[in-house]
Amino acid sequence: MTTSELHLQPSLKASDFDHTTFYCEENVYFLCKKLCSSGIADAQGSDIFVVFISNDNKQIPLWHQKASNRADGVILWDYHVICVQRKKDGDTHLVWDLDSSLPFPCPLATYVSETFRPSFQLFSEFQRFFRVVHAPLFLRHFASDRRHMKDSEGNWTAQPPPYEPIVAEDGSVHNMNEYMEINAADVVINLPQELNSEVLGQKQGMVIGEAQLEELFSRIS
Repeated sequence: MTTSELHLQPSLKASDFDHTTFYCEENVYFLCKKLCSSGIADAQGSDIFVVFISNDNKQIPLWHQKASNRADGVILWDYHVICVQRKKDGDTHLVWDLDSSLPFPCPLATYVSETFRPSFQLFSEFQRFFRVVHAPLFLRHFASDRRHMKDSEGNWTAQPPPYEPIVAEDGSVHNMNEYMEINAADVVINLPQELNSEVLGQKQGMVIGEAQLEELFSRIS
């Protein structure tokens, strides 16, 4: 076993994390907290990022998803949320996705290749965009009263988690739309030279295109 392989084998398994189907944003919120408290991530979460994936049409194809009924695991989500852990000193960056059938965690390059299938030509309405938010900011500011999971008559479209809704430190009870709304017009075409301040200093992070995802994590210091 190589050193890099050892680094890809944290002590926590997917079954060790809370998971409620269709509530990926809350799953990732508590995943980040557990990574910090367990010592797998920095205690303050400085090495982890929350990544919302969506587009103007709320239709994004992802492969190797457990909720899919197809052999290749492809599914069309309205949005999805994952955690990316940036490793230092040349180690492999990791993706933590509780809804994926890929290894947990999964090397970022492998996750991009297998989940997004970059070589698969998509119609423009299915192009995926990414909102990258530094976990310490997300854990302080995110709030959801789950209103986006109710239909027009107030009924749940999916059974909510058993615990109380997440409330932000400032008392906000719902700002999920500020993270989930991801439009082509918001995409940063060229990553700025001062990347750290742009990503680490903004509550809603930065919206980028698929081709920039790996570059962004290679450049953040």
